[in-house]
Amino acid sequence: MNREPPSFKSAVAARDFASSDFCGTSYAAKLLGLSVATVQSLVERGEIEAWKTLGGHRRLSLRSINAYQNRGSPQTAADLALIPPDLRNRLSVLVVEDEEITRELYRAHFDEWHLAIDCSFMSSAMEALIDIAGRRPDLLITDLNMPGVDGIEMLRVMKRNKQLAAMQILVISGMSEEEINMRGGLPPNSLYQGKPINFDWLLGYVTALEAANRLWRSERRHEG
Repeated sequence: MNREPPSFKSAVAARDFASSDFCGTSYAAKLLGLSVATVQSLVERGEIEAWKTLGGHRRLSLRSINAYQNRGSPQTAADLALIPPDLRNRLSVLVVEDEEITRELYRAHFDEWHLAIDCSFMSSAMEALIDIAGRRPDLLITDLNMPGVDGIEMLRVMKRNKQLAAMQILVISGMSEEEINMRGGLPPNSLYQGKPINFDWLLGYVTALEAANRLWRSERRHEG
C-alpha cells in the first residue's frame, strides 16, 4: 500500500526540503527504461513508493526507484537517478503558468518556431517544485502570481537547490517590479518581462539560448 507524507505542502515550506527527492511518473519511466504503464503497475504493487498530490498527480520517491534498480541491476543503479536532462541535445524548457489560455499561447508559438527544444508545461508552482530537480530544465519560464504556492515562493525554494544552479530563469508576469522587490526580489541573474507576453522578444531570446546550448554541447563532444 502506498504511504503518503503527512503534508507535502508542509515539506515544501521546510528549510531542509529537497525537491530532488521526488519525480514524476514519466521521468521515472525514463530512468528505469520502462513504459509509463509499467511504472504505474510497479507503484500499484507497492514495489516503488509513491503518492498523489492534491491535484491528482502521482509523485515517486527517487530513493525507492534506486532501491528497485539495485534489486535488478546493482552495478549501475547508483548513478541512474542522477542522470540530468541536460545530457540531451535539445534545449529543455519548462513553462509554469496557471492560466490555461496563456499556456496554450506558449504552446502554439513554441510549435510554430520549430526550434530544437523540448518544452513541457505545468499549471502550478507546487507541481514544478516536485518535478523540477528530476527534469533539470535549461530554461524555466514562470509566472509569479499563482494560487497556493506562488512563483516567488517557488523560486526561493529552487534557489536552495544546487542542482538547479545552471538553470536560466525568465519571469514573465503581470506583477510589477516594485511589487516583486517588496516580496524580496528575484534570484540573481533572473530576467524579468512584464505581461502581455512579447512573443517576438521571446523568440529572439529562446533562439539565442538554443544556439548557445547547441554550441556548448558541440564543444563538449569535441573535448570528450
